[in-house]
Amino acid sequence: MPVSWNEMTGRELLDDIEFDHSWTPRLWWLGHSGFAVKFHAMIFYIDPCLSPAPDRITPPAMDPAAIGHADLVLSSHTHAHHMDGPTLSAILNSSSSAKLVLPKSTAEHARSLGIGFNRMTTTDAGLRIEYFKSGDYTRIYAVPCAHPDLGWTPLGGFPRLGYLLRCGGTTIYHAGDCLPYEELAARLRPYSVTVALLPISGSGSFTIEQAAQLAEDIEARWLVPMHYGTFAHAAGDVSSFVSHMLFSRPAQRFKVFEPGEGWTVPEA
Repeated sequence: MPVSWNEMTGRELLDDIEFDHSWTPRLWWLGHSGFAVKFHAMIFYIDPCLSPAPDRITPPAMDPAAIGHADLVLSSHTHAHHMDGPTLSAILNSSSSAKLVLPKSTAEHARSLGIGFNRMTTTDAGLRIEYFKSGDYTRIYAVPCAHPDLGWTPLGGFPRLGYLLRCGGTTIYHAGDCLPYEELAARLRPYSVTVALLPISGSGSFTIEQAAQLAEDIEARWLVPMHYGTFAHAAGDVSSFVSHMLFSRPAQRFKVFEPGEGWTVPEA
């Protein structure tokens, strides 16, 4: 049977996101590659997958139909655990002014999931989105993901993207579902990444060692593992991640989330 979300826990999480106030961005892990990010009055969701499903091994963090405060929802690529149709439709229905940010070549796929083109903002590597609200703004940049290759075409651009959210003096990099490739670190270094959200399952994505190496190569202040522990196909092993970081990368700061946990990015 599909695992259902917990109403009480979901309501508490929604209230935490809704009413949090902090100077630096705050993140909540929603399981797998899903995160909520709040910066001042702006609330973004990245790769949320909140549908009950038979292959889930942890319950969804909340009911997506109850999310009425989203400003932008970002999807990295068309895989159902990253661009989840029921989740996206529910959030966009409840958050009437929200837009879905996605790779330009995936717009037709999103339309097949029932999302109107008028609710989409398409992007590609080398482009920038600026979102303004209540006197503040966030810039969103994109870099290509290799899964397993970059898949670039002249008309479609890159079909899989990682996103960089520049919130004040903090840059959050969400890698999507990505394998290492030669130019990745060079693409990321100019953004001075503060927090790197990197997959560690090794299931078509980084291994633990590769994630740690990328964080070192781009001099990320914090490394946060994701893409594990939610679905059976990408269970991952977070205890091995912690051991590797403590014994092999003692200088690298890292944060491991519990599902639904919030964390404010330290100012230094």
